[in-house]
Amino acid sequence: MRAQHPERHVVVKGDTLWDISAKFLKNPWQWPQIWQINRDHIKNPHWIYPGDVIVLDTSSGKPVLRLIRESITLEPGVIVTPIKADAIPTIQPNAILPFLTKPVLISADELKNAPTIIAAEEERQILSTNTRIYVQGLPGSPQPVWAIYREGEPVKNPENGEILGLEAHYLGEAKLLRDGKPATLNITQVKEEIAVKDKLIEIEDDLTQTYVPHAPDNQLQGQIARISDGINETGSGRVVVLNRGTDDGLERGHVLSILRQGASMTDPASDPEHPQTLKLPDEPVGLLMVFKTFPRLSYALVMQASQPVHVEDIVRTP
Repeated sequence: MRAQHPERHVVVKGDTLWDISAKFLKNPWQWPQIWQINRDHIKNPHWIYPGDVIVLDTSSGKPVLRLIRESITLEPGVIVTPIKADAIPTIQPNAILPFLTKPVLISADELKNAPTIIAAEEERQILSTNTRIYVQGLPGSPQPVWAIYREGEPVKNPENGEILGLEAHYLGEAKLLRDGKPATLNITQVKEEIAVKDKLIEIEDDLTQTYVPHAPDNQLQGQIARISDGINETGSGRVVVLNRGTDDGLERGHVLSILRQGASMTDPASDPEHPQTLKLPDEPVGLLMVFKTFPRLSYALVMQASQPVHVEDIVRTP
């Protein structure tokens, strides 16, 4: 617990679960332990709304956070209840919203086999909004709206140089007009220039997913494989790609420490004729939280950073 923690907190609009956790705890990811959340609730937590009161109860000798929702007797009439959209988020969604609905980490084979734009009306090559396009390879009973992508930068594993996937480049969206082989779609949004041979990928609705910041149950370790926009260093509030995913046990809400790998040096106490290598300790530089997972890769948001965060920095169970 923080030394100056409050006894209670009234939830207001603009609060996030991470911010509230930090009011009570030195380590915000330990929230589930003192809120007595089980594994099912970590994946689908109770909603917390503005006006709710979070109270710290120490009557049992151990700190427990409880949620109080005031109730009053109403005369017959309209009863107003909270709706899902009013619940406070785990983190401010602005930082991750584009990564929930637009960019995608995908294998080269998946992108190669994705539905492809084979032609456009009037034999156009550069495609704009309200252009009809013809797409080969849509599945049976296709969904109505599709995202348009082009092959982006490969994401390499810092450990061995293996290509783990591609960060596909989002170009725009198209709406299905007629199913068929080829199918007919209409371009509804253009972010960047779209061309024949670009690929279509199903739009994922990740906005309804919820999660609570928590540490992994076991010891996980990986590295930062890529920083969004292809830069080499970043800081708090920015998105990074990890070389670990669901195949390695990562899930939404997992909080990991970020560490700068300790340098190797010659041990000054060793025999000069037979020098021994000494590795300096890894130094903590921040925290990140996983918010979107793929089989071998994950997107994570840097929550705290005391120094710039670099590609190849280590991530580990805190």
